[in-house]
Amino acid sequence: MNQAVDASLLDKYDKPGPRYTSYPTATSFHEDFGPEEHEERLAAAASRTDEPLSLYVHLPFCESRCAFCACHAVVTKDRSVSSAYFDRLIRELRLVADRLGDRRTLSQYHWGGGTPTYSDVTELGRLQSAVTQRFEILPGAECAVEVDPRVTSETQLAALRSWGFNRISLGVQDTDPLVQSAIGRDQTVIQTRALLDASRRQGFESVNMDLVYGLPAQTLPSFRRTLETVCDMRPDRFAVYSFALVPWVRPHQKRIDSDTIPERNERMEMLALTVDVFTAAGYERIGMDHWALPDDELFLARKEGRLYRNFMGYTVSRAPDGIGLGVSAISDVAGAYVQNHKRLHSYYENVDRGVLPVERGVARNGDDEVRRHVITQVMCHGQVRWAEVATAFDVDPEAYFHDEIHLIESDGGLAALAVCDDEGVSLTDLGSFFPRNVAMVFDAYLSKGDGAAPRYSRTV
Repeated sequence: MNQAVDASLLDKYDKPGPRYTSYPTATSFHEDFGPEEHEERLAAAASRTDEPLSLYVHLPFCESRCAFCACHAVVTKDRSVSSAYFDRLIRELRLVADRLGDRRTLSQYHWGGGTPTYSDVTELGRLQSAVTQRFEILPGAECAVEVDPRVTSETQLAALRSWGFNRISLGVQDTDPLVQSAIGRDQTVIQTRALLDASRRQGFESVNMDLVYGLPAQTLPSFRRTLETVCDMRPDRFAVYSFALVPWVRPHQKRIDSDTIPERNERMEMLALTVDVFTAAGYERIGMDHWALPDDELFLARKEGRLYRNFMGYTVSRAPDGIGLGVSAISDVAGAYVQNHKRLHSYYENVDRGVLPVERGVARNGDDEVRRHVITQVMCHGQVRWAEVATAFDVDPEAYFHDEIHLIESDGGLAALAVCDDEGVSLTDLGSFFPRNVAMVFDAYLSKGDGAAPRYSRTV
């Protein structure tokens, strides 16, 4: 383990905290924000016809539920149920597109799940046709899809590539059979390698693998074997997440035996091991939890200051407004976050009535926008430049964040994680392991929680 990260530091910095795919975070969304408010935001977005959009489509179905998963998924082996969902998804697409007027270009397009390739090519093609009838995917757009190597065929990959998808993410999590058994996800190395090779043959420009550390039954030696195995496959990118144990959000996680989960110190050692193994293999660290080869666009975007973070993770193609379609999907439109209903029957009921299927949301105020920028810079680039903040928001950053700077610099504060000076805030080497902790200093909502129930996963 990194010797600088000793037990006393872990005691100090290991605390619950957001992952900051948005600010304000989803815990601040409220049901006073509904379909009418979303209508207003879409109308405002429609006037920006010269700017592209981001489009996320949530395809929630899976054959079985992995015990570790914190995603919104619908588990069923009956594939016929997805047809009714696609009907509603296409109706929602029409409802939203009609309200966007002539604003129809996409610079980012993403299918996530669940398992998008749970559905067959015919069903997926029906969705793709509906999208392209109403939106124009720009040349060079970032078009990504998440797949499960256990259920994805090369026929599906060929179709996806023919539709313009150029980035693909393979769910792996861990290659050790004991760990896979503990999380209910049996997936051989042969399956994973075969799908990666097929993705290459089909011409996907960037292949990502998702891994998770801190899973039940994981050990430091077993995780090293996983890291070495996937490095040997040489994908372009990795996303390596800390296992988020949130049974109060995902009750199915209660079936995990907590005694089999690695202790905090061992999880920190797994993160440090990831840094060592991936660095030695030639991968560059991107933000909090991503890695990329030096010729991958994700690394180039970070190098050029173009890296951005949203509900799809780190991205190179930032759009000023993002549309989320499907059950539980979140939009970021005209200064507001808007989340769809999370239950299928509520989502269906609204769409069938021709109503935008909004369950909750939040409109950002001026202070939110300033803090959102600062938190995004911390999470993407490990630094904040006061000059950029001053120019973008017409504030004196050092006065605006006087209390936050004092907290970082104070005894018992975060001085080991970040340095504040006249130029801005920069993470230290140690701070690169704890960007969430530094971002939390700038979060005005954390102190407003009532403490009655846990909200977030821990930062280590």
